[in-house]
Amino acid sequence: MAAYRLFGRPGWGSVIVEAQLAALGLQFDFEEVPDLFTSEEGRRNLGQVNPLAQVPTLRLPDGSVLTESAAITLYLADATGRDDFVPPPGHAGRPQFLRWLVFLVTNVYPTFTYADDPRRFVHDETAAKAFEAAVDEYRSRLWRMVEPAAGAPFFLGDRFSALDIYVATMAHWKPGRKWFEQNAPKLTAIARRAGEDPRFRAVWQRNFPKDFA
Repeated sequence: MAAYRLFGRPGWGSVIVEAQLAALGLQFDFEEVPDLFTSEEGRRNLGQVNPLAQVPTLRLPDGSVLTESAAITLYLADATGRDDFVPPPGHAGRPQFLRWLVFLVTNVYPTFTYADDPRRFVHDETAAKAFEAAVDEYRSRLWRMVEPAAGAPFFLGDRFSALDIYVATMAHWKPGRKWFEQNAPKLTAIARRAGEDPRFRAVWQRNFPKDFA
């Protein structure tokens, strides 16, 4: 079977898909892209595969392209016939899994798209800084909405899912791990537990080397 090709960058959103591919034992090649905020050439090259020039972008074994981490997560569950990361239809946890999966990718994740480099959208320097601060505060408010919904020891309670991979990855990003420790103890515990999962150890080490220094 031909390998998958994952276009990504260490520490970015591609981590979420890389972790699943590795844990599922799927053969894949990782094509590292440059910093897409600063490299026009990188955006142009990736844009030939994914017009949005965003990661993760996954080329499937048949040559077709799949984007959006939630779509890739659901696809991998279907393609492998495994429920390691996605509760199957009829499972009691599936409705909440779908709810919070979509919540993370449609509400929290876009705050990074817009605020990591606000000058792409707001050209005035002063306005861009104000926009960034407003989006950062909105992101914190969103995480405060997620925190009460989180179970233990995993987001869905007793069942590990891709939600735990999302939390473990996104806890490295703004507002930062210290903020999570102070404001979202349940999410912090989930991130820590997923970070210690041996299935993902090599992926975490490659993407977040400071954690293992």
